[in-house]
Amino acid sequence: MKTLYAHRGMSALAPENTLAAFSLCAEHGLKWVECDVDILADGTIVLCHDDTLDRCTDHSGSLYDFTREDLEDIDAGSWFGDEFIGEKLPTFDQFITLMNILKLNANIEIKACTSSWENTEKLISGVIEGMKNLNKDASVLISCFNPLVLAEFKRRCPDIPVACLFEAEMPTDWLAIMQACQSDTIHVADEGLTKAKVEEFKGLGLEVNVYTVNSLMRANQLFNWGVDGIFTDIGHQFPSRYRQE
Repeated sequence: MKTLYAHRGMSALAPENTLAAFSLCAEHGLKWVECDVDILADGTIVLCHDDTLDRCTDHSGSLYDFTREDLEDIDAGSWFGDEFIGEKLPTFDQFITLMNILKLNANIEIKACTSSWENTEKLISGVIEGMKNLNKDASVLISCFNPLVLAEFKRRCPDIPVACLFEAEMPTDWLAIMQACQSDTIHVADEGLTKAKVEEFKGLGLEVNVYTVNSLMRANQLFNWGVDGIFTDIGHQFPSRYRQE
């Protein structure tokens, strides 16, 4: 069974990493979503890809300078379209609640918190605590570009699967990194990915997921090569066999 991961929610139809974007996933039959989590100044875990608010909200400045109290004043939807004016930057707890209501599964990407390692550890702790409220039948996969973060998460939660995230130019010791993180799932960039590379990954018994694929033709090619899953912004455009409408 091939898996579609809705990249930051249904981000072609709604502002990324918002409850609106994740709600649309359920409407279009996508059961797996991908989100990014980071931490505010007061320890609140929120969904946000960038470490600044400039790109996807009506505010600017470092994410790490804001607190939960500020969230009510931050508009995370108007940049995308007038119909999303007032959409908020969701907390991780709100996301977990929505997952439970809509019966979603999630790839949770822990951002390599740029403020400090201390805050990164608090972020890991917050994610672990938040997931305790998740429905028992929900599936989660934790990913990160920083192997130190993954290794620390795995140390604390050995039973939860983790995926190593790599840029297009992978380090030569990528397999050793995966082994150190106790990961058997690899997330790789679509850019420059070849059939031979996919076969190498699969030959090692790895689950292979590719980001970010917004071409149906390319997605079909990747699936034919043996890729297990893809991250996409356009999950609503995929054939029904990939969705559960």
